[in-house]
Amino acid sequence: MEVRIFDKVLEEFIQSLEKPTFARVLRTIGLLKTFGNKLGMPHSKKVVARIFELRVRGEQNVRILYTFHKTKAVLLHGFVKKSNKIPNKEVKIALSKLSALDRI
Repeated sequence: MEVRIFDKVLEEFIQSLEKPTFARVLRTIGLLKTFGNKLGMPHSKKVVARIFELRVRGEQNVRILYTFHKTKAVLLHGFVKKSNKIPNKEVKIALSKLSALDRI
């Protein structure tokens, strides 16, 4: 499955991660490319309707929120997770990018 990054902000976030975390993120994105919507726990989990999270564990726990749009997986938003629950503001950012994606 083709995987796209929604915007430059997410691309810069991924590139700013520490090297081991960056490598884990690329590996997890590779799993998404290989398995698509069949990718499940511990690598992927549904957050809300149409929004899923790529779960990257390590010294930095990173979450990348994504969706499936037409025949592609689109990475919408990423953040370093610091608490047990995903902050609402992070989900809202992903939802606003999803609505922008739907208008394209």
